[in-house]
Amino acid sequence: MASPPVGPGLYEQVLAAAGGALPPARPPRASAAVVPWRRREADGRLEVWWIRRGRQLPFMGGWHAFPGGTIDPTDEKIPSKGRPAHAAPEARTPGLPDLEAMSIEPDLAPGIAVCAARELFEEAGILLGPASPTPSMEAFRRACLDRSVEFGEGLRERGWSLELSRLVFAGRWLTPPFGAMRFDNRFFLLEWREADGGPSALPPENDGGEWIEPARALDRVAAGEALAAPPILHLLRVLAEDGPERGRPRLLDTREADLGPMRRIELRPGVLLLPLAAATLPPASHVNTYLLGGGEAVLVDPGSPFPAENAKLLAALEAARERLGRRVVEIWLTHHHPDHVAGVETVRRELGVGVAAHPAAAARLAARGIAVDRALADGERRRLEGGPGVELVVHHTPGHARGHVAIEVAPGRDLIAGDLVAGFGTIVIDPPEGDMDEYLASLERMRGRGLRTLFPAHGAPVLDADGRLAEYVAHRLAREREVLACWRSGLRAPREMLAAVYPDVPAAAQPLAERQIVAHLERLARRGELRADGLHADTMPSPR
Repeated sequence: MASPPVGPGLYEQVLAAAGGALPPARPPRASAAVVPWRRREADGRLEVWWIRRGRQLPFMGGWHAFPGGTIDPTDEKIPSKGRPAHAAPEARTPGLPDLEAMSIEPDLAPGIAVCAARELFEEAGILLGPASPTPSMEAFRRACLDRSVEFGEGLRERGWSLELSRLVFAGRWLTPPFGAMRFDNRFFLLEWREADGGPSALPPENDGGEWIEPARALDRVAAGEALAAPPILHLLRVLAEDGPERGRPRLLDTREADLGPMRRIELRPGVLLLPLAAATLPPASHVNTYLLGGGEAVLVDPGSPFPAENAKLLAALEAARERLGRRVVEIWLTHHHPDHVAGVETVRRELGVGVAAHPAAAARLAARGIAVDRALADGERRRLEGGPGVELVVHHTPGHARGHVAIEVAPGRDLIAGDLVAGFGTIVIDPPEGDMDEYLASLERMRGRGLRTLFPAHGAPVLDADGRLAEYVAHRLAREREVLACWRSGLRAPREMLAAVYPDVPAAAQPLAERQIVAHLERLARRGELRADGLHADTMPSPR
């Protein structure tokens, strides 16, 4: 590998200039979900009905959840009667992280219970109203899903009204800030009756649904067979331990799921996600910092430059030490970019621990006055003592940056991916630090390891690791074919190709898009697919 270039490239310059203040909080969208439950007739054991969201959905595709969705402006006008139990009209759930600075609606906001009932019908086929399901009701459901019939209007035509008193309020949660969208979600319990029929899931919004004991659902998540968000895990845990009646106080007061000022987002045993506001590129506004391990623990990518965010992180780490017995023994960096390392010195000083990174990243960081105490080597294994036992495996994955590493969490076969992939959008490859050949090779290398879940630095975790890695490869190769077609049509300067290759990129992002074209041209030139006299230095824009 060649020596690292001198000075930052365009991508690093953009990151360095991004945001001198905390990004504005994105207003969450009001939403609701219903947890159908029953006791088996044979033995009285509790079961809940959950769904697997369609893998193609942009928000948490492939994750397991309960029937639900966002409120519709027409929900307030849908015929209904009664109101959910244990939900006071003006009550506001206390202690919701990140909501303190926002205008908080009542838990039982207008239309929210109707939203829950509507989504229950669309996603599970259970209609809270008529006594029993009929074939015409299923036809009505399908018409609502394909939007050929408006739900409220269909109810009025049939003389039906929703019975909201069957719902039981079961808590309110705000989704974490790592996603491009955020939801202020209310949960409701529903005791399922034989007369309700079903339930059933319909594609494409849902890939399937099933009755399952809450403890068994938790086991499947822990084993990597399913992925579920913190509210779902909390609901399952409370229902498994206390049931729907005795567990109601725990469902309504969600503070037991906090780690100091942050939510406990532990989607796999020993993989704790701590999203921090960072100076990064839109649409991302946060960097996902990870705490790996069940006793001894490694902290990955403390990348926020904001004192308030680092104070939150340190408080959460202290809570993890006191409550969970997890003690940070080292900081690991996936690479040197500012939105992954901006909090390193603060956290190192407060925790008194060393910093490890790939040698190529260490050289870059040294130029910025950030010392690396130990080199991470490709193939290095680190066993972290404590429960759950975790082994970390380092994989050198250059392409986005020369010193980029991804960290496999064994035995679960999950990957802390850094900027190898993102939860939304694609990854910037900015030569000469970035290299398209190396990036594609890194994607293919990780694709061949049988990984389950990708935990990126930006955006939500991704199920079907091999599928997403294959999508990234296919996307880059398709873009490359467009670049080659431009070249063969007589265009030579990357700027001349922008309109054809990136027609929808806004003007502010065009300089970085141009760098992607440069990366593809360099790869094509190395492969001999450009005429030898065609690629001239004066057609290649400088990264400065």
